[in-house]
Formats: sequence, C-alpha cells, structure tokens
Amino acid sequence: MAKNVRTLRCTPADVFEVLENGWLYPAWVVGASRMREVDETWPAEGSQLHHSVGVWPALLDDTTVVEEWSPPDRMVIRAKGWPIGEARVTLRVRARDGGAMVRIDEEPVKGPATLLPSLITTPLLRFRNAETLNRLAYLAEGRAR
Repeated sequence: MAKNVRTLRCTPADVFEVLENGWLYPAWVVGASRMREVDETWPAEGSQLHHSVGVWPALLDDTTVVEEWSPPDRMVIRAKGWPIGEARVTLRVRARDGGAMVRIDEEPVKGPATLLPSLITTPLLRFRNAETLNRLAYLAEGRAR
C-alpha cells in the first residue's frame, strides 16, 4: 500500500469542500482528465463519478465509487482505471497546528495491477499521490483564503 502525507494551510472542512465537489475530481487527481457526469447524490456512499483517464485521443471512460463518506475525517473511494484495474483510495484528514494533515493511502484491489509486486507499484503510486496532494492543497488552501 502506498501512503503519502501532507500538511495543508487550511481546515479539514476546506479539504472536504473540495472532495464533495465531484466536478473538481480531475483538478486534484493525477490521471483523471475530464468529468463526464457526477451523480446527483455525490458524495453519498455508493454514488459515482463518471470520468475519463488518459490523454486525447487515448481516453478511457471509467467511474469512481464512494465506499465511505465521513467528513471531516475520512473518505474512501474505489477508483477504476481499466485496463489497469481498480484501487481503494482512503483519504484521512486531521486538524493539526491550525491546518489539516491529509493522508492518502492507495492499494490496487482488482485487475492486472494486483499481480505486480508492491516493490513496483508502491513507489509509482507514492510519486503520483505526492502530486495529487499538491493539487488538493492548492484547491483547499485557495478556498481558505
């Protein structure tokens, strides 16, 4: 499992304002390139984001499903990115020193990526999720100002 942590200069509520806006998903998730649709019930458990991954003209349409929505502390999603597979992504947010500490854990749970040793997948996911947290910070801290 890949784990990344970053402290943001905003509140946990600011972070969850970004997470609850499904249309912002491609703005903070590395690899997501566009939104096609957001369920009206987003971010309720079981709701979906309909997004595309990749770069035109090689775009793949897929979905992300909410498994747990517990603001202002935790969100768990199952991100799909076939043909690579699916991953469970857990975001934990805690108030810390006047800001918010955000931890993202990602683990392949279905598909070809589960066949690769974690020695290969973990560094790649950590690299990607470091940038994901950078993008989330820009959006959440921007809202806090």
